Amino acid sequence: MANKVYSDAKSALEGVLFDGMTIMAGGFGLCGIPENLIAEIQRAGTRGLTVVSNNAGIDGFGLGVLLNSRQVKKMISSYVGENKEFERQYLSGELELEFNPQGTLAERCRAGGAGIPAFYTKTGVGTIVADGKETREFNGETYVMETALKSDLSIIKAWKGDAQGNLVFRMTSRNFNPDMATAGKVCIAEVEEIVPVGSIDPDHIHLPGIFVNRLIKGSFEKRIEQRTVRKKATA
Repeated sequence: MANKVYSDAKSALEGVLFDGMTIMAGGFGLCGIPENLIAEIQRAGTRGLTVVSNNAGIDGFGLGVLLNSRQVKKMISSYVGENKEFERQYLSGELELEFNPQGTLAERCRAGGAGIPAFYTKTGVGTIVADGKETREFNGETYVMETALKSDLSIIKAWKGDAQGNLVFRMTSRNFNPDMATAGKVCIAEVEEIVPVGSIDPDHIHLPGIFVNRLIKGSFEKRIEQRTVRKKATA
C-alpha cells in the first residue's frame, strides 16, 4: 500500500483546497483539534468556507483563526460559546450558523460516512430545532428527520498512526474525529507520533487507514479552554 505520509501541512493540503468548500474539523473543544492543518488553511487564504465542527475554537486559536481572517461563511456546530469574534460576526449578520444538538451533529456526521442520507431522532421535537423539518410518528412518539452531513475535506487529529493511515485516538479526542473522517471526500490526519506499519495491534485501531488519504506528524500547543484549579489550602 502507498505511503500516505506528507512532510508538512502545506504539502498535505496541496491540490485539495478551493473557495466555497465544506470542511469538517474534528475535536471537542480544544481537545483533539487539527491545529497544524487549521493554521495552514488560514495561511492559504481559502475563503467562503462552510465548516462543520462541534466548537468554533476560541479567539485567536483553533478555528478562531479562520473566523478572525473572515474565511468562514457558515458554521454547522453545537457549542460556540467560547468565541467572542464568533458572537460578533453572527450577531452582525456576517456569519451564517446552523445549530445542532450535540448528539444530532455527531450522528449526522456518522450517517454521512455510513451512506445513510437521513435519520429520525426525538431530540429537538417541539423546539425551533425541528422548524421546517419533516416529522413522523413511530410507536406513538414523534421524531424529527435530520439529514446526513458530508464534506469536501475532513481534517482530524489522532494520537498516533502508521504510514498506511491506521489511527489511534486518546480519550476525548475520539469525539467527532473518527466520524468526521469517514464523511469526507478527502481526509487528512495529523498525529503526534508516526509508528511503523504493523506495530499497532489491529484490535487497537480506532480508524482504519482506508478512510485516511494523507497524514502528517504535527507539533501541538494543546491549549486549555478554561483552566480551573483548586485554591491552595492555607494552614
